[in-house]
Amino acid sequence: MWRIEKVNSLIKRELNKIILKEIDVFPGTLLTITRAECTDNLYDCRIFVSIMPEENHEEVIALLNRNIFLIQQKLNKVLRMRPVPKIIFKKETKTAEAGRIEELLTEIERKKEGREQD
Repeated sequence: MWRIEKVNSLIKRELNKIILKEIDVFPGTLLTITRAECTDNLYDCRIFVSIMPEENHEEVIALLNRNIFLIQQKLNKVLRMRPVPKIIFKKETKTAEAGRIEELLTEIERKKEGREQD
């Protein structure tokens, strides 16, 4: 179990470097790799990306997928393991969910403070 977690962390770190150097993301767009999840057999690794602003998400995922061969080649050279997991880019949904939960908690807190002042 700890091996997969270490591989996830390593892949996330290395992909961040590769994408920063090799891929020209659209101006004004922030791309963040939030997590990497390798399968137990280490053949595949889902890479979850968060993109701001949200409306650029489809274009950025398409850009990453168009450059997947280059990204995978760079990752293969950097990692000293065999096989190197095949990367698959996915939209991160947990950050949006966390943001919504934070909004709801703030709203509840405001309502609570309003009642205490009465």
